[in-house]
Amino acid sequence: MNTTAPERLRSSPLLTDLYQLTMAHGYWKTGAHNKDAVFHLFFRHNPFKGGYTVAAGLADAVAWLRELHFNSDEIAYLATLKGNDGAPLFSDGFLEYLHGFAFTCDVDAIPEGTVVFPNEPLLRVRGPIIQGQLVETALLNTINFQTLVATKAARICHITRDEPVLEFGLRRAQGVDGALAASRAAYIGGCASTSNVLAGQLFGIPVSGTHAHSWVMSFDSEPEAFQAYAETMPNNCVFLVDTYDSLEGVRRAVESGKWLRARGHKMAGIRLDSGDLAYLSIEARKILDEAGFADTAIFASNDLDEHIISSLKQQGARIAFWGVGTKLVTAYDQPALGGVYKLAALRNGVGAWDHKIKLSEQTIKITNPGIQQVRRFTLDGEYVGDMIYNEDGPPIDDANRTIYDAVNFIRFKPIPPDATTEDLLVPVFRNGKLVREMPTLEEIRARRRAQIAALHEGSKRLLNPHEYPVGLERSLLDMKTALIMKARTK
Repeated sequence: MNTTAPERLRSSPLLTDLYQLTMAHGYWKTGAHNKDAVFHLFFRHNPFKGGYTVAAGLADAVAWLRELHFNSDEIAYLATLKGNDGAPLFSDGFLEYLHGFAFTCDVDAIPEGTVVFPNEPLLRVRGPIIQGQLVETALLNTINFQTLVATKAARICHITRDEPVLEFGLRRAQGVDGALAASRAAYIGGCASTSNVLAGQLFGIPVSGTHAHSWVMSFDSEPEAFQAYAETMPNNCVFLVDTYDSLEGVRRAVESGKWLRARGHKMAGIRLDSGDLAYLSIEARKILDEAGFADTAIFASNDLDEHIISSLKQQGARIAFWGVGTKLVTAYDQPALGGVYKLAALRNGVGAWDHKIKLSEQTIKITNPGIQQVRRFTLDGEYVGDMIYNEDGPPIDDANRTIYDAVNFIRFKPIPPDATTEDLLVPVFRNGKLVREMPTLEEIRARRRAQIAALHEGSKRLLNPHEYPVGLERSLLDMKTALIMKARTK
């Protein structure tokens, strides 16, 4: 048995939960596998008790879908699985079907970098129900995590404003794939660079880093360590000054900075990694300025997140660059987005759609039916609300753009008639073929910047953010209500 992850891991259809395959077997065995179905991927709450979420992970999901097939080794493995009676779990005919499997669905998705909100479909899959079922787990795995980290990064970068955030969580990330996905998502969310060199190579993200405490400790004295580093890496000098005494470390870094300056180089910065960062940065700034190093930046790290950074800025900290690791790549204080993937419509052949709804004792878990699209309304450059509507329903009445809360139907918001509109879900696959070129990371970052800029400041605050209006179009609300009443009588 292999003890390392094979290259096939990233595109394998076995990156799924077993129940997806058992349901697929059931669809195939009952002859229902080619029924046309519509699934939506969405989440129910903004993460981190925030006011918005940043969509991410689509490019990796697309890459997985493009390579989706079952190879002989995977079929052979599935043939070894047994039921509770000791007999094969899957029939030979079903395994033969999987061996010839080809993805033929339509996929529509909200582009990466878009601000999104609860109950809005980030992705819609339409095609044979067996195919829509088999892709569920991998799509959720990819989009949930990257969306979570991109949102965390966006929150942090909003608090730092124009001060760059450096992501260096590789050593604390959840494994190799988690680290790479986190670096990519953090860059989408606004981070300026990563310490992850492999992410730099694969995604073109700028990389940054200088030296650690071990470098200083390997010398007999701190001045000797700084001088040796200056001589070795004169074009990459950010000195870590808190190995022994932070402010004394700053004074010693100044001496190495003078040596660099005399030779035509620059001390780019000093880094504080412990202690009272507000006090130390203020005092360090005084030392640097008095020594003639006003252009030397102060970097800070030490388990930072958006809340700590906000507090430090309120205290007048003189920090120009923020190093954020653990709490970013692990999406600290919310381990998962909680995204779900639900069936919303089903039909045989080309007839009328049978719209589906999932009921629950928890109102928020009652799903929205139909073939959903999200229409965003903008007025004077600011987003004013999103409407979830059914593409299979009657035309939207532009004279009455009222949206109704999906959970509490008595809450509603009229949309101004002069607001402009944009439908957020765009075609990505048609009949299993990619029809949309994936944007570059820089284009995704630009979209994220523009999207957050168009969001009201109240939705971006950390504490008790304003709830952005998202609601159902009236005919979709009526259909949902009718389906609930019908289902309650069964």
